[in-house]
Amino acid sequence: MIAGIIAGITWALETVILGIALGMTPFLSTQQAVFLAPFVSTFLHDACSAVWACCYNGMKGNLGGVWKAFKTKSGKWVAAAAVIGGPIGMTGYVMAVNYMGASIGAVASAIFPAVGSILAYIFLKEKMKWYQWIFLIFTLLGVYGLSYSPNLDIRNFWLGLLGALMCAFGWGIEAVILAKCLKDPEVTDEYALQIRQTTSALFYGIVLLPVLKGWGFTASLFTAGTGWLLPVIALAALFATASYLFYYKAIAQIGASKAMALNVTYSAWAMVFTVLLLRDTSVLTPMTVLCAVVVLVCGIFAAADFKEILSRRK
Repeated sequence: MIAGIIAGITWALETVILGIALGMTPFLSTQQAVFLAPFVSTFLHDACSAVWACCYNGMKGNLGGVWKAFKTKSGKWVAAAAVIGGPIGMTGYVMAVNYMGASIGAVASAIFPAVGSILAYIFLKEKMKWYQWIFLIFTLLGVYGLSYSPNLDIRNFWLGLLGALMCAFGWGIEAVILAKCLKDPEVTDEYALQIRQTTSALFYGIVLLPVLKGWGFTASLFTAGTGWLLPVIALAALFATASYLFYYKAIAQIGASKAMALNVTYSAWAMVFTVLLLRDTSVLTPMTVLCAVVVLVCGIFAAADFKEILSRRK
């Protein structure tokens, strides 16, 4: 559970820092830049994360083990999960926000733990107590409350709905596949992280960016005049790498359902860091504070097995 909570905290830091990068001039300079920003930033983000993971695994002498793990059946499934959760899930999220507004994107990101928990119950036989389901529902309602905006701007309902489903099922399926793969002793959480981030970055670079004609814009970010953009993305990727590592540890130790409930608390932690790091107190309204408390408390309770805790104390 501690690993799952740290995953949420570090992902919140990643979210705030990446938000700073997306607000920088290079991503706002033209209409094309605004359109490509989510895809290009995610590509650079995952590529930097893959480098950070490579440094981490290199220092621990794991690189040979990563390649060996990749050649296994479980390793290839981790790569498939990376495509499902990374490019497909993230692209779906961007579509939902783009075609139906930010609040619908929030719904998509909020329901993925519920989708993942149902899939984990069906395919992994992971069981959650009745009160854990109740706490999970309250957690997701809190996440929605934190991100909700009454200003819906529905540009294309069907494409937006498709994006929301891609996001919810993409992220949910990814967690379930990873939970299954991490049961293989040859695929550790550290190996899985390297495979995941490398595969996601390669898919973005080889498939998505050429399709979107985004390589010219991406290359322009490496020229003079972009300021601190790339270092900020690299810093966000560092926290993302730590988050994934702890998230995978949580999945391996307590299962996908409980790990997702803890990981989704990042939305509440992000509000905390927005106040602490950006000095933005406008997010502190009675509604957001209440929702943040609900997310943190219910997210932890959704992952807690009270019967197991009581039996250990006895």
